[in-house]
Amino acid sequence: QLQLVESGGGLVQPGGSLRLSCVVSGFTLDYYAIGWFRQAPGKEREGVSCISSAGGSTNYADSVKGRFTISRDNAKNTVYLQMNSLKPEDTAIYYCAAGSRSRLLCITIFNGPRYPDEYDYWGQGTQVTVSS
Repeated sequence: QLQLVESGGGLVQPGGSLRLSCVVSGFTLDYYAIGWFRQAPGKEREGVSCISSAGGSTNYADSVKGRFTISRDNAKNTVYLQMNSLKPEDTAIYYCAAGSRSRLLCITIFNGPRYPDEYDYWGQGTQVTVSS
């Protein structure tokens, strides 16, 4: 059974850090790009970051550049999102997703039109709340 499971969310004060993990099972991570998305109440889903299948390409939304870092350990079938200098506006449910349709997913396709449609598998999400 193909599955992605996020963990590592929680409540953190502004300026704090969290590391999210996305563990995949039922398929080989090597051939998939992984994207992190988030959705806050009343807002549309937003692409946060992406890492290519081999890890050679990464991309970030402007709102998180310089604060978030995506990485992957294919041997552990896990992708991480290190989030530093968190702000209240980072509060959202964070999802990871896996896609293999295009090598450009994390490059020219990132956050373009229909970008979420390029992903085949999605996790259930983990809540991140940034509040004092």
